[in-house]
Amino acid sequence: MAAAAAPEKARDPFEEKLIRVTLWLKKIYGDMPIPEYEVNERTVDILHEVMEFNEERDKDVTLLIEDMKDRATKYEEGAKYWQDILGESLGLSEGSLSLEANKDLTDLVESALDLNVEDTSLTSFYSAINNMTSELYETKSENEELELELNTLTKKLTSALVLEKKLEEDIEKLKESQEAEKAEAEIQLKDLKFLENKSVDLKIRISDAEEKLVAMGMDQSLTHEALMKSSEELAALEKEIEPLKNEVASYHDLPLSIPLARVKVEEARKELQALEEEFTREVQALPFEKT
Repeated sequence: MAAAAAPEKARDPFEEKLIRVTLWLKKIYGDMPIPEYEVNERTVDILHEVMEFNEERDKDVTLLIEDMKDRATKYEEGAKYWQDILGESLGLSEGSLSLEANKDLTDLVESALDLNVEDTSLTSFYSAINNMTSELYETKSENEELELELNTLTKKLTSALVLEKKLEEDIEKLKESQEAEKAEAEIQLKDLKFLENKSVDLKIRISDAEEKLVAMGMDQSLTHEALMKSSEELAALEKEIEPLKNEVASYHDLPLSIPLARVKVEEARKELQALEEEFTREVQALPFEKT
């Protein structure tokens, strides 16, 4: 007994698409060679979609052709019907009509075709004209809406462009301002750094000079730091003496005949004298260089 035939292996979807696309391309190009293309899944999918679209379009065209053929047949039958009636009833034929009458009939047929009417009756023509008028008004209304929307979008776009330009100008000004501030800050930073370095250098030079002077026998109390401290102490003593001077001055205005005033003045005078003597001693104690 013959062995049973092995079942046919199912084709891969990609392979099926590739076969269909290849056959379609051969049908389109005929005897001409098919242009080379990269065979991959994406390319085949795109060609397959184009193929399906063309096939659907061909079907629509075929249906439209068939419909036009049917309409032409109906028009021919109608024309023959009316020719028979006109010929039998009125004795009119195509050859017996004048050029103007033939032209009018031709215009009537062309109008019927343009308006897509079933027949050439006035009712069909009026109905078709009304439909076309309605479509015209609808199209005009849609165009007006689109024009209004376009104007609105144009205004918005113009405003956006103006705003964008202003923002760009503001950004440019801000960049220039930031660059100027940055340059000024860098200059100030350099000046500050220079002053700091100069201050450190002066401190080092003063310290070196003082060390040299001390090594040469100068008293430590003549150093810059010691002189600054003595100056601060003198200023403090002068501040303490000032209220006492004011108090003594107020006692000088009292009448001399009052014993108590004399006692107070004498006490203040003694206290002031003591402070002045202390101040003098402090001043004399300062090691100023003699000229």
